[in-house]
Amino acid sequence: MPECKNNNIFLVGLMGAGKTTIGRLLARRLGMTFVDSDHEIEARTGATIPWIFEIEGEASFRRREADVIRELTARQGIVLATGGGAVLDPGSRALLAGRGTVVYLRASVHSILLRTAHDRNRPLLQTADPRKKLEDLTAQREPLYREIADLVIDTGRPNVQSMVQTILDQIEALHAAHARKARITMNEHASISLDVDLGERSYPIVIGRGLLDDDVLLARHIGGGNAKVAIVTNTTVAPLYLDKVAAPLRAAGREVVEIVLPDGEAYKNWESLNLVFDALLAHKCDRKTTLVALGGGVIGDLTGYAAASYMRGVPFVQIPTTLLAQVDSSVGGKTGINHPLGKNMIGAFYQPRAVIADTATLDTLPARELSAGLAEVIKHGAILDAGFFDWIEHNIGKLVARDHAALAHAIARSCEIKADVVRRDEREGGLRAVLNFGHTFGHAIEAGMGYGVWLHGEAVGCGMVMAADLSRRLGLVDDAAVERIRTLVQAAGLPVVAPDLGAARWIELMEVDKKNEGGAIKFILLKPLGSPSIAGAPRDLLEATLAATVGPAAGAVPGAAA
Repeated sequence: MPECKNNNIFLVGLMGAGKTTIGRLLARRLGMTFVDSDHEIEARTGATIPWIFEIEGEASFRRREADVIRELTARQGIVLATGGGAVLDPGSRALLAGRGTVVYLRASVHSILLRTAHDRNRPLLQTADPRKKLEDLTAQREPLYREIADLVIDTGRPNVQSMVQTILDQIEALHAAHARKARITMNEHASISLDVDLGERSYPIVIGRGLLDDDVLLARHIGGGNAKVAIVTNTTVAPLYLDKVAAPLRAAGREVVEIVLPDGEAYKNWESLNLVFDALLAHKCDRKTTLVALGGGVIGDLTGYAAASYMRGVPFVQIPTTLLAQVDSSVGGKTGINHPLGKNMIGAFYQPRAVIADTATLDTLPARELSAGLAEVIKHGAILDAGFFDWIEHNIGKLVARDHAALAHAIARSCEIKADVVRRDEREGGLRAVLNFGHTFGHAIEAGMGYGVWLHGEAVGCGMVMAADLSRRLGLVDDAAVERIRTLVQAAGLPVVAPDLGAARWIELMEVDKKNEGGAIKFILLKPLGSPSIAGAPRDLLEATLAATVGPAAGAVPGAAA
C-alpha cells in the first residue's frame, strides 16, 4: 500500500473527470474513508448544489465549499473528491497541497461533455453553449490544478480499475522518490539534509552545527576549474566568519574576492548593490564566478539579486548566519533590494546552488536578532501546520534559550514547509503568497519607521498580531486564536504593539505591496489557526484593527514594546 502525505489523497479536476468514481475505488483499495465535498455540502445544508447556486449564488457556495475543505483536509486517512472549483480559493489550495497527496484527474472537454450530457446537477453547464463554458473553465482552472498537483492522471481510458492501479503505482513511486530526495538524513557531521525540489534548479539545504568547519562542504557547490569565488558579507559578520569560509578555498587554489558591505537593512539598496558589481568588475570576475552570501537576510537577498543580474546570471550559494535567514529568506530564491517607497519591490526570482546553515553561528547572534528569526518560525506554524505551532508554544523557552536540538528542529521544519510551498509555486503565482502572513502590516512598519529601526522579524511578529486581530474581526478566527498568537509572539521577545503612524499613513504604506491587485490591499489571514486565507478587508474593520493594535508603547527599540 502506498504511503500518502498525512495519510490523505485529494482528487482535483473539472466536473465529470471521474473524481467520485475513482475516489470510491481508491478508498476501497486502500482501506480509507471516501468523502465527496459536494455531497458533504448537500448533507449539511439539506439542499442540492444547483439549488444553492440558484438561491444563494456562486459566491456563497464557494464560501461554504472553502469551509468544508478546511474541515475535511484536517482529517486523517481520507480520499477526498473535491468540487471542480474548489481550487479557486487560495486558502483551500494551500490546505490541499499541505495536508495530502494531490492527484489531478485530467479529462478532455469532449470526454466531459459525453459524461455530463444528461446531468442536471451541474449548474455551471446549464448554458446555451456548454462546450464553450468548459473550455473557459479549463483555461481558468488548469493552472491551479497543476499548481498543487503531486500527480497528473489522464482519465480518457475506459478501464477505471486500470486507472486506479496506475494512481496507486504512481503514488508509491512518488513517495519512494521523496523518501530518497527530501528525507531528512543525518550525515557524518550530525547535520540535517533536505532538498528544494525544482527539477533542474533543485538544491540542497544542509543544517547542522559546525558546518563551517568542514573544509570541503562549500567547495562541492563551487564551479569547477579555477573559477573565482566572491564572498559578500558585512562589517558585523566578516570578523567572525569570513576567514573561516575563505581560507579553505584559497588553500585549494581559488582566487577569493572579499566584499564587505555596511551592516543593516538601511543598506539593502542600489548603492550596496553597485559596490558588489564594482568589486566583481574590478577583479574581472566572469560567468563562472560563484557568489557566496555570508550573512543574514539583507546579505542573502542582495547577493542573490547581484548573482541574478551580473552578466545575466552567475551561480551563488547561501550561508545564512541569522535565524531569520536560516528558516526563511535563504530558501526559495526571492532576491532583491528595498526602494524608499516599498520593501523588496526590486528584485528577481533566482535560486541558489545550495544553502548551508551552520547553527553554531547562532551562538554569536544578539538576542534581538534571535527573536526576529523566531517570528518566521512562528509564521510557518500559524499558516500551514497547527501541530508545529503547538510544538513552538511548548518549546518557546528552549528556542529563546538557544537549545541546539530545539533550534535544529525549528529550522528543519520551517525549511520543509517553505520548500514544499516553493516547489509548488516558485514564482508566487498564488499559493506562495501565504508565506507573507504578517508581512503586509510588517512591511508598512519597516517603511514607515525607516528601514533598520525595526528588524524585519520584529515587524513581521507585530504584523502577525495585527493580521490575527483582523482575521477575528472578519469572523475567520475566535478570540482564543488571536490571544495564542499574541502570547507566543510576546514570549519570543517580539513587539506586540505597533507604532502609531496614523491610519492614513498606514493604509498608504500597505497599498504599496506586491500582493495587491487593482489597488485593493490583500492580506494573508488565518481561517482558522494553522490555515491561511487571502482576502481584502473593509476600510472600517481595517481601521478598527489599527486602532486596537497601535500605541505609544511602540518606540524606536521594539524589544521594549509590550
